[in-house]
Amino acid sequence: MKFGTIRAEGKSVLVLVEEEKLLLLQKAAAKSGIKMASSLEELINNEESELNNAESIRKWVKEQKDKEGYYTNFESADWEAPIPRPSKNIFCVGKNYTEHAKEMGSEADIPADIMMFTKAPTSVIGNKGDIPIHSEVTSQLDYEGELAVVIGKKGKGISREKALDYVFGYTILNDVTARDLQEKHKQFFLGKSLDGTCPIGPVIVHKSQIGNPGSLEILTKVNGDVRQQSNTSQLIFPVEEIISVISKGMTLEPGDIIATGTPAGVGKGMKPPVYLKSGDKIEVTIEKIGTLSNSVR
Repeated sequence: MKFGTIRAEGKSVLVLVEEEKLLLLQKAAAKSGIKMASSLEELINNEESELNNAESIRKWVKEQKDKEGYYTNFESADWEAPIPRPSKNIFCVGKNYTEHAKEMGSEADIPADIMMFTKAPTSVIGNKGDIPIHSEVTSQLDYEGELAVVIGKKGKGISREKALDYVFGYTILNDVTARDLQEKHKQFFLGKSLDGTCPIGPVIVHKSQIGNPGSLEILTKVNGDVRQQSNTSQLIFPVEEIISVISKGMTLEPGDIIATGTPAGVGKGMKPPVYLKSGDKIEVTIEKIGTLSNSVR
């Protein structure tokens, strides 16, 4: 199953993605009498029962003569991030593809241990949302297409072998970065947390539809030109290890989001560097999930 959040009639609405259509779960729930979560956070917190409810609603709608009223179009939807306002900072892994680590420095920059930083919840926007150019504070805005993991249940001290049991699903994240702020402040937080610099979505795909998260094609285009092309099999630290390491001494909770790192091909790594400008369109596509599209304004 694929779930998302859109704006409809002035409020956030939970949807189930069915090809090019979005099933308005709450609208159908109200008519069918089947109880349904009103947000993805609530759904994730009650995963088993809510997945059953969503499937029951899907089947009920299929049986209705006038079913079109329960759907809206994928392309014309007013998307929010699947979890519009995460309750915590986004966990992020740095330099997790060998070639990206090299383009950002040298062989010496390939990490021996997982490199972690976070992005503020206020940086989160949805599919088709505008990324502010932030010209008042940066002239080096860059893109980073990434696979993101959404935690499904609470855990601490999680073993690598059981790590995927704690996953709800997967989504796409663009870790937009102000490179000059990173260098100026000698850390990542400010350069990673400008408003609108964490596009996420358009959907969260339940883990049952993904299978192995370590074998997904990832592609980033800027204005139609391919900039990043890789596979999550190239992660230095795979999803299982990331979850296990973060949870050592720190509790992971339902709805936590972990960005797993970006492949080579970022603007800073080009010679000379090519940074984002107003009007640029960035599209990040990940196999089995879809495409996250945003423009810089």
